[in-house]
Amino acid sequence: MQLLLATSNEHKLIECGEMLALHGIEVVGLDSLDGSYEEPIEDADTFAGNARLKALAYAKATGKRCMADDSGLSVDVLGGKPGVYSARFAGVGTTREERDSANNALLLSKLQHTSESERSARFVCAMCVADPDGTVVGESEGTFEGVITLEPRGTNGFGYDPLLYVQDAQKTSAEMTSDEKNARSHRGEAVRNIIFCFGQ
Repeated sequence: MQLLLATSNEHKLIECGEMLALHGIEVVGLDSLDGSYEEPIEDADTFAGNARLKALAYAKATGKRCMADDSGLSVDVLGGKPGVYSARFAGVGTTREERDSANNALLLSKLQHTSESERSARFVCAMCVADPDGTVVGESEGTFEGVITLEPRGTNGFGYDPLLYVQDAQKTSAEMTSDEKNARSHRGEAVRNIIFCFGQ
């Protein structure tokens, strides 16, 4: 079975692809499609709302069953920010790497006078699977708890991975192998919670 994942983010494709391959599902991204599709405006105020919006829009536009996610970082002392604005928190950068670097720098600057005990945070991932006829087949959510480090650590992953320290693993998300991360991450939990959509 083939599933369209509504993203051009290679890291998300790899993460989801590895997990869904275990269930016989091949994941393809937007870059694999013939033609281009207008990207829906993600204007919902929740991760779940944005995931649903994207899944429905791309399923209808492509005629394919589509899975979409919206994910980000929620920092308690910042009232849940950057939240749904995680990818564009700093508002600068033309490449994903430049945006990630600017977002991480801005987050660290906002937390520079915050003690370690006040740096609790989590990644949140909401997923939605939709069919071309507008049916929402399933929705799920996962979280990945940790604390924000004082400086980036590790080179695996993307986004805020170098900053989220997972205490029971004693490493950041970016220091984990893909197997370690998939077993406990927000996206891994969301995928495990939505696999029922595929008769698994």
